[in-house]
Amino acid sequence: MKKLFKQFYTNLFLENRLFIALGTCSALFLFAFFLPILGDIPYIAFSVLVALLLIDVYLLHAAKKTVFLRRDVPERLSNGDDNELKIYLENFYPFPISVGIIDEIPFQFQKRNLWFNASLKPKEQKIISYLLRPTKRGEYEFGFTRLFVKSPLGLVSRRFNVEGTGIVPVYPSFLKLREYELMAISNRLVDVGIKKVRRVGNSMEFDQVKNYVAGDDIRTINWKATARKADFMVNSYIEERSQHIYCVIDKSRAMKMPFEEMSLLDYAINASLILSSVALLKQDKAGLITIAEKTKNVVLADRRPTQLNKIMEVLYKEKTRYLETDMEALFVSLRSALKQRSLVVFFTNFESMSALERQLPYLKRIAKYHLLLVVFFENTTLKSLSDDDAKDVEGIYIKTIAEKFAYEKRLMVKELTKHGILSLLTAPQNLTVNVVNRYLAIKARQQI
Repeated sequence: MKKLFKQFYTNLFLENRLFIALGTCSALFLFAFFLPILGDIPYIAFSVLVALLLIDVYLLHAAKKTVFLRRDVPERLSNGDDNELKIYLENFYPFPISVGIIDEIPFQFQKRNLWFNASLKPKEQKIISYLLRPTKRGEYEFGFTRLFVKSPLGLVSRRFNVEGTGIVPVYPSFLKLREYELMAISNRLVDVGIKKVRRVGNSMEFDQVKNYVAGDDIRTINWKATARKADFMVNSYIEERSQHIYCVIDKSRAMKMPFEEMSLLDYAINASLILSSVALLKQDKAGLITIAEKTKNVVLADRRPTQLNKIMEVLYKEKTRYLETDMEALFVSLRSALKQRSLVVFFTNFESMSALERQLPYLKRIAKYHLLLVVFFENTTLKSLSDDDAKDVEGIYIKTIAEKFAYEKRLMVKELTKHGILSLLTAPQNLTVNVVNRYLAIKARQQI
C-alpha cells in the first residue's frame, strides 16, 4: 500500500492553474478579514477548489485504459544527416486531454529542451515527428519518454514513464548513400552536382551495333553494317568494368580537426561509403583500407552484393588516433594486398608544406604502382579570413597569415602534380560530390 501511494504522488504534478486558484482563495481570505461582507465566500471558493482537485485526480487515475505512447526510432541512425523519429500517441480516456512530452534523447545531442505539446480528443491518434542529426558514430542510448497528461480541468497532471528504445547504433551516412543510389538509377546525379564527363575515346570493350542517333561519334560508324541495313549503324562501347577502387582513410590526428560539429574523419568516411556505392553501380570492385600508426583494417576489393555492408561495418567503429600515419606500413599493405593496378583514393590532410614533404617519398612509391588520388581539405575558416577586408593592423596581420596558409595549400597541389600524383583540394562540405566527380572523370578518361 505504501509503495502504491508513493507511486501515486510521485507521478502527480500540480499545474499553474491550481496555484492561480489557490492564490485567488488566499486573496479572498485576506479581503474577508477587512471586508466582513464577503462572509463565507472564501470558504465556499476553497471548498469548490478542493472538490475540483479531487475530481481531477479521480478522472486521471480512475480510468482502466488511459493513454498509449510509443517512440519509433530507426534501427540505426545516419551520421551527419537529419534522421526522423516519431512519437505515436493514442487517447483512451473518455474525455479530451492535453499532453506534454519530454523525450530523453542521448546525451551526445546535448539537448535538454525537447518538449512537445499536443491535444487529443477521445479515441484520437496523433503522431509527433522530429529530427535528430548525430555528428559522431557509435552507440547512442535513448532514455525514457515522459508523458504528462491533463484533463479539461487542468489542475493537476499525471506522469507516465515509457521505457526507452535502448541503444541505437549510428552508422556512416547511409541516407545520403540511398539518395545517390536512387539518383544514379534515375540518371539525376546532376541534381547534387555530379557532372556528366565526356568520354575521351573508346574503351576496348565492345558492346553492340546499334542504329545511329544524333550525338553519336561518327568515328564509330560501322560501314559494313550500314551497307547491309541501308541505314547508319554505329559500334557501341561500354566502360571497362571490374577495375579495383580502394578508399584509404587516414585516421591520424590530422583528421581530428572539426568542421560543422563533425571531424574530417567523419566526412572522409561518408564520402568513402558513397564512392564505394557509386563504384559498385559502375560494376567496379570497391575496397577499403584504414591507416594510422599502423594498418588497421583491409577490405579487399569485390563487387558482391554484401560488399557495401562489409565496408559499412568496418567504418562504423573507426576513430581518430593521436599518432602520425605510418606511410611505410601503408605502402607495404598496398603492395601485399593489391594484386593489380588500382585507383587508390587517399583521404588525408596536410596543414603545412613540411607535413606533405614527410609523406611525399611514400606517395611517389605508391603512385609508381597504382593511380593515386590524394584528397585533402581546405581550411574554410582561413579562407573566409583571407577574403574579409582588413580594418586595422591586427586585421592586416590575420589576413596575411590566412593568405599564406591558403597559398601553401595551392602549392601542395602543384607539388603533387609535379610528381605525377593526382590531387583534390576540397572544402569538407563538398567532399562527396567532388570525389565522385573526380572518379567519374578518371573512368571517362580511362586513366586506371
